[in-house]
Amino acid sequence: MAPDRPLVVTAGEPAGIGPELCNALGESPYADDVVIIGDRRLIKGGLRVIDTPFPQAVIPGSPNPANAQSLIDGLIRAVNGCLRGEFSGLVTAPLAKSVIADAGIPFTGHTELLAELTNTPLPVMLLVAGELRVALASTHMPLSAVPGYITKERLRRVIEILDNDLRSKFDIENPEIVICGLNPHAGEGGHLGYEDRDIIAPVIEELVAKGLHLRGPLPADTAFTPAGGRKDAVLAMYHDQGLPVLKYAGFGHAVNVTLGLPIIRTSVDHGTAFDIAGTGKADTGSLIAAVELAARMAGRG
Repeated sequence: MAPDRPLVVTAGEPAGIGPELCNALGESPYADDVVIIGDRRLIKGGLRVIDTPFPQAVIPGSPNPANAQSLIDGLIRAVNGCLRGEFSGLVTAPLAKSVIADAGIPFTGHTELLAELTNTPLPVMLLVAGELRVALASTHMPLSAVPGYITKERLRRVIEILDNDLRSKFDIENPEIVICGLNPHAGEGGHLGYEDRDIIAPVIEELVAKGLHLRGPLPADTAFTPAGGRKDAVLAMYHDQGLPVLKYAGFGHAVNVTLGLPIIRTSVDHGTAFDIAGTGKADTGSLIAAVELAARMAGRG
C-alpha cells in the first residue's frame, strides 16, 4: 500500500494497553501505512509518530487525568487531518471515559466527539466480525430509555445511513439488511408491545417501497440464525440485543465502525485493560483487524 495518504492511529489511554497495541503495528504488514498520534516516548518499532507528549509521567495501570487534554488534542488533530485529506482514515485505540471526565473535560465517548468535530447529526455504531455486521439503533443508554428513543424518524435515518454506508464504504451494491424487533417475538402482533407493529414495521415498509432491501421486524432470536435468511447486516434495536452475538462470534478480532461520518473510522472492540497494561499480555488482534478493515474501506487494501 502506498504511504502517500496513510491511516492515522490514535494511541489511546497511555496507562492502558493502547501504546502496546500500537507498537505491535510495527511488526505488522501495515507498519509503513500508518501514522501514530501519541507520545513519541511510548511508541517504538520505527513507526511514524505525530508527537503529542503527556505532561505527566505515564505509569501502566495507573491513569492520570492530568494527561487527558493531550488525548483530546490528539483526537482533534487526527480528525482534522482526515477532513483535509492528509489521512485516508482513522483508527482509534481505547480511551477511559471516566479518566477524561475526572479531568473536567465533557466527554461521553469517541463516537460523540467525532460526531461533534465533523458536524454529524446521527452517527451509527456498526460492529464487524468477518462477514457478520451488526448495527445498533441505540447505543449507550438505559434499557428503559430505548423504546422512547426509537422513533420513526430516528429509525428511518439510522436505516438510511446503514444502507448508504454499506454501499459506499463496504462496496455492497444492494445490501440486504435484517431488522430486529424491539420486543420478544417482535411484539407478537401487539400482544408483547406495540413498537414493532406501530413504529418499526411501517418504517421498513416505507423504505422497502423506496427500493431498500430490508426484512423485519424479526425476533432477535431468529434474525441472527439461518432462519433469518441471507444478510449483509443486522440492525439491532439496542446494545445488548446485538453485541453479545457479535462478540461471541468474533471476540478478539471484532471491529467497531462509526457510520454516518464524512471520514472512515474504525476502532477496537475492547477497553483499556488497565489490569494487564505493561505486562505484554494484550491481544493485538482487534487493532490489527481495525487497521486492516479501515485500509479496505479506504480502497487501499
